[in-house]
Order: sequence, then C-alpha cells, then structure tokens
Amino acid sequence: MNFAIVGCGFIAKKHALAISQIEGAKLVSVCDKVSTAMEYYILEYGAYAYTNIEDMLQNEVIDVVCICTPSGFHASLAVQLANAKKHIIVEKPIAMNLDDTERIIEACKDNNVKLTVVHPNRYRPVVKLLKNILDEDLLGKISHANATVNWNRNQEYYDQAQWRGTKEYDGGVLMNQAIHNLDLLLWFLGRPDQVFSYEATRLRNIEAEDVSIGVIKFESGVLSTVEASSTVYPKNFEESITIFGEKGTIKIGGPNALYLEHLEIEGKSQSEIELLKESIRKDPWGTPGHQLLIEDMIYAIKNNRLPSVTGEEGKMVLKLVLDFYKSAMTNQPIQFIKEKEYVVN
Repeated sequence: MNFAIVGCGFIAKKHALAISQIEGAKLVSVCDKVSTAMEYYILEYGAYAYTNIEDMLQNEVIDVVCICTPSGFHASLAVQLANAKKHIIVEKPIAMNLDDTERIIEACKDNNVKLTVVHPNRYRPVVKLLKNILDEDLLGKISHANATVNWNRNQEYYDQAQWRGTKEYDGGVLMNQAIHNLDLLLWFLGRPDQVFSYEATRLRNIEAEDVSIGVIKFESGVLSTVEASSTVYPKNFEESITIFGEKGTIKIGGPNALYLEHLEIEGKSQSEIELLKESIRKDPWGTPGHQLLIEDMIYAIKNNRLPSVTGEEGKMVLKLVLDFYKSAMTNQPIQFIKEKEYVVN
C-alpha cells in the first residue's frame, strides 16, 4: 500500500520508519508548508515532497495518509482526505473538540474509508500483559485504579513552535501527554460515569495546563485518580498505571510505563511472577507501537474490518479530556453524557 504523511515534524519520523519496516508498504509522498522540513524524507525514503496537499492528491497514487500536523489542523485535513477516498491514520488527539471529531467520523463513514487514531501504547508488551490479566478476570472485582504521568517538558520544548501549549492547536499535559494513559484506562476499565478535575499552569509560560489532578468514577463503580504534569525537574520521572482488585494488584511503571513494577495475583507463585517480570525486562518496548498500528490498519483495509483503535474510541478519550477541562473551569463534577454507543474493542 502507498502511504503519505502530512505534517513533517518530530512524530512524522516515527510513521516514516514504521512504514519502511512493513513489507508491501511504501512512503510515496510527504506534505508540509515548510519545504525544508521534508528534506529528510526525500533523502531517506525517496518520497516526493509537496507544499500543497491538493497537488499531492492529484499527482500521487495514495491508499493511506498519516496526519501528523498540530492537533488543531487534524479535522480540516481529515475531512478533506476522507472526501478524497483516502484511509486515515491520525495522531492523537483525533481533534480538539467534539464537533470536529464528529465531522471526521462522518466523513470517513460517508466515503467508506478506514479511520484509526494513534494510541500506540496499547501495543507495549507490559500493557498487553495487563489487558490479558484483566480480560481473564485474574484480579477479580476491581476496586480502584490510578494513572500517573509526571514528566518534563521544559520551556524550550514549548518555545519550539508558536502553536505548542495553545488551547486551539495543542492543549496541555492532559491533552498531549496523559491522553495515552486515559485511553488505556478506558480500554482497561470501560466507560466513565462522572469526572472531577483541577487544572493549573504553574511553571511553564503556556496558555494550557502544565499540571492536572482528576478523578474518574466509571460506570462499573471503579474509582480512579489521574495525575499529570509536564513540570518535573529535570527529566521524566514516572509514568504508571496501577489497578487494585479483590484477588490481585498490578502496577506498570518506570519513566515510560514499560515495566511490571508490582504484581500479586491469588494463586500465582513468586517464581511465576518473576518470570513474567523478566520476560518484560528483556524487551520492554517490543515492536514499535506505530508499526503495529499501521500494520493493523493495512489488515483492516484488506479484510474490511474496523481498525483496533477506532475513531469512536478516539472521540471517547477526547471527551474525557474535555470533561476534565470543563470540571476544572466550573469547579463541578461532570456527568459523562451518553451521546451514543461507542465502539470499544
């Protein structure tokens, strides 16, 4: 399949590398308003470069387009590409508001094209292990959980581009970094019922938040805390998810939530647990999540099934972030309104 990338910043390199590792996939073109941003892809992958997306669509045979632009541009590009009958891989978040998200989803449905949102952490070995433990009900009834992202994004990071840290085009730590962990909480624990949150901008000179503390009550009754920050000195400190059940406790953690930090399950011996921990330590990253997500999109197209991460799931986690923001703004709990059934695999 022929791929194109729109937006040639940092994250686009992960897409390009992933495409190059997949048999039968080829990066044929890239598009960016800044011509110098595309030089790497021309030299490294032989891609044709365009500063105008209409020219690229007219001149190239493209099956799938990866949208890697600032988040505020996702919606307009996705609708345009869907109308051009291109399958779409869009970086998180799917959009910056629910109206734009609906436009994307409807355009893809109307044009019968596939849509997936980039949440590659689902493919990490330790995350897949945790999901299997939950699916097999090894922890029993879940009482509560917590997700933590205490990272460093210094002022230089935000000063790289004018759109970084803005509410219109980027968002803060919750929308940008912790959205992956929120996606995992939804994947693990199901639909939220109510949220409450405090947001603050403490240390970074940005419009959006650099610290967020929140609580989720799930429809199942599970309670979860969410702590996120981009203010930690001097580097990433912790990314973790902990789940507490009646028959066990599991924590995945480290600076990037790659390791099995704690596991106790009724009936499992210490030697069994140590073997699981060691299996994760040997290859904590596994196959890159971007590669597996793109491979899944190819399989979904060929077999006419939904991608593993659907547009509706992208909408669900975006709504959760927006409800956190609304709660912080109003200082009130926010009911997670059941607008429609979401597709959750």
